[in-house]
Amino acid sequence: MNSTPALVGYTAAVGFAAPYLLLRADWLHRVPALAAAAWHALAVSFCVGVALSAASLALPAEHLHTGLVDLLHTCGLEMAAGGPIPDTANRLAVGVPAAIGIALVASFALHVARARWARAQHREAIDLVGRHSARLRATVLPYDTPAAYCLPGRHPRIVISDAAVRRLTPEQLVSVLEHEQAHIAGRHHLVLAAVEAFHSVFRWVPLARHTRQQTALLLEMIADDRALRSHSYEALATAMYEMAAARTPKGAMAAGGPNALIRLKRVLGPRRALHPVLRGCVAAMAAAVPLLPLLVACPPHLG
Repeated sequence: MNSTPALVGYTAAVGFAAPYLLLRADWLHRVPALAAAAWHALAVSFCVGVALSAASLALPAEHLHTGLVDLLHTCGLEMAAGGPIPDTANRLAVGVPAAIGIALVASFALHVARARWARAQHREAIDLVGRHSARLRATVLPYDTPAAYCLPGRHPRIVISDAAVRRLTPEQLVSVLEHEQAHIAGRHHLVLAAVEAFHSVFRWVPLARHTRQQTALLLEMIADDRALRSHSYEALATAMYEMAAARTPKGAMAAGGPNALIRLKRVLGPRRALHPVLRGCVAAMAAAVPLLPLLVACPPHLG
C-alpha cells in the first residue's frame, strides 16, 4: 500500500493546521514548560514528516517501506520486509532526509555563532562603561531606564541598569535577578537558537512562525515561575512593569520586553493548576508525536 498521500497529508496538517489548534488551548500559559515541549514535539514531527515525504515522493512505496523496516530492524524491531533496495533508491532514501537534517543543523550552528558574537561584542562594551557588583553578582550600567537582561553562554553575565537598582525595592531587584539566572541555568539561548533554525529553514510554514513566537514567550514565563518560587507575585509584577519599556541588545534575554503585558496578566491573574490527568496526557502526546510520521510511512502489518 502506498503511504505517500497519508504521509504528506499528516505533515501538512502538522505544519499548517496543528499550530492554530494548539493556540486555542487554554492550558498553554498555565504550564509553560509543557507547552514549550508540545511546540517542539510538533516541530520535530514536522521535520521528520518532511524528510520522509520527500523520500517517499522520490522512491517507489515498497522501497521506502523496506528502508524504514531496515532502520527499525537496526533498532531491534522486527517487521516484514520486502526485497532489496536498489543502489540509486538507497542513496535517495538517505540523501534527501540527510539534506534536510544538514540544513537544520547548519542553521542552528549559524544562529548560535551569530548570537555568541553579538554577546561577545556587547560584553566588551559593558566592561568599559559598567561596574561589577559583588552584592548583586551582576554588572551595573549607567542607564536612565530601569532594565535588566542576561548574556547567556559560555561566560554568562547578568546586566542591570543603575536606574533599576535605585528604583526597585530589594525584593523586586532579587526577583528580577532570579528571573535572569533562570535563563542562564536553563540554557534558554540554545532553545531559541533551535527554533530560529527551524524558522529559517521552514519560514513559509505557520508552525515555524508560531513555534518561534510562542517559545520566546514561554521561556520568559518559565523564568517568571522560577522567580515566583521564592518571591511574591507583586514584587515580580511591579518590577516587570517598571522595565517594560527597556530595550534589549541582540543575543540577550530580558525580564521586560514586548511580552511583558501578557506575562503581567498571567502573574497577577488567577493561578489554576493543570489537572494531573490532562498534564499526563499532554506529556504522553508530546513524547509520541515525533514518532507518528514513522508509523504513517511504515505502518505495522497485523495478522
